[in-house]
Amino acid sequence: MPNYRRWYVPGGTYFFTAVTHRRRRFLTDPIARVCLRNAFQEVRAKHPFRIVAVVLLPDHLHTVWTLPPDDTDYSVRWGRIKEAFTRGYLRAGGTEADRDSNRAGKRERGVWQHRFWEHVVRGEDDLSRCLSYIHYNPVKHGLVRTVAEYPWSSFHKFVALGEYLEDWGNGPTVADIPGAEWE
Repeated sequence: MPNYRRWYVPGGTYFFTAVTHRRRRFLTDPIARVCLRNAFQEVRAKHPFRIVAVVLLPDHLHTVWTLPPDDTDYSVRWGRIKEAFTRGYLRAGGTEADRDSNRAGKRERGVWQHRFWEHVVRGEDDLSRCLSYIHYNPVKHGLVRTVAEYPWSSFHKFVALGEYLEDWGNGPTVADIPGAEWE
């Protein structure tokens, strides 16, 4: 069995990727968006964290969070977000993928992949790279031609704050945007 090691930094900023089970494409459906928003709000009320950036794609999401000082427990937050989402999504009529006997035996639903990917953000340059990756991701996956066309991204918040120009990411290749080729 693989030995997964997480790096826990008190009050740290982290880049995460969470993926649907079998890469099913439903996260941008209206029901899923509402359920995900509700799950994040429910968990943040009990276990605060700041969402720095996020992009929601049909089969996965990327996000950057900053935890409160002296807090390292992002794993509990992700577990509870996935649980709350799954409960709300299935109750609202969402469906799950077929479960193998291993998942069924553990009473796990066929909505999310078991784990999530995490990366500790190590300074401003690394944060910039993570933000570029997040915001360019819908273009990279062929969902839109320009970053500004994609509605489920914090890119629009960053434009309003003056961090990006509205045409950021237009025209270049992935290799021309620092961090966009990282996966």
